[in-house]
Amino acid sequence: MSTIATTQALQRVSALPAVVEAVEGAREACTALRWHAALRRRTEGARAEAVARGARASAAMDGAPLPLDLVRDVLRGAAQAPDDAAGRALSGALRPTVEAGRLAGTLGRSPLQTLARLHTAAAAGAVPDDLLGRPRVGTNQPLDLAGPGPAPVGAELRARLDGLAALLSADAGVPALVVAALVHAEVLVVRPFAVGNGVVARALFRAVVVERALDPTGVAVSEVGFERAGVPAYAAAITAYAGSTRDGVVAWVQHCALAVQVGAAEGAAIGDAVVAGRLTP
Repeated sequence: MSTIATTQALQRVSALPAVVEAVEGAREACTALRWHAALRRRTEGARAEAVARGARASAAMDGAPLPLDLVRDVLRGAAQAPDDAAGRALSGALRPTVEAGRLAGTLGRSPLQTLARLHTAAAAGAVPDDLLGRPRVGTNQPLDLAGPGPAPVGAELRARLDGLAALLSADAGVPALVVAALVHAEVLVVRPFAVGNGVVARALFRAVVVERALDPTGVAVSEVGFERAGVPAYAAAITAYAGSTRDGVVAWVQHCALAVQVGAAEGAAIGDAVVAGRLTP
């Protein structure tokens, strides 16, 4: 799929009335967050807290809910994640969430390398080093997510990754929410890696939202929005997307828009805590 063809398809999706409404709702929520008093002088502290809450929520989506205080301590180097399955899941969510904030300017220029960077962060220690950042080979299926449906392999997998790269390189005029939602969905459907696909998909969503200036501060915690909607709703929405119908794509974009709105409200709560002195940079 070429970048031009992808941009034209994205423009058609973006023009659908329900998508226009979803895009506007997400934009309004993030614009309100951008003007929060805490983000005038203390953005770094608010962003660090957003990363901690985002990583905790992303790990919880993969079945590893851990206390936020522990996540904060791990993030600032004051503690180590537990040496168990939950702790490894937390580390696997925290590293790509942090990495997502370091990808400025790379998404459209080097999309597949960026995807590899996120997977390397997510899967370090979970797979041999020579598999970090590398898509599945042969007929191997992913080990971490069961669906929707069999994951593509071989030439089909390579074609879907090329399509994902084209999405990430789409014209700047395509709404950020639409690009973020569709690349998130493609990673969940394609599941290009043996493990770590869920946290990579959510970190990539965060990176696109920041890179394309929907939430340039990085303080909106969309991961919390996905978590609060619940794993069953998340799975249902991605299954609808995978059906390749217009309604399914719209339903997924709406699901992502709601996550952004909830995440922006979470970001505002972080800002309130910073202003009140309950959180310090």
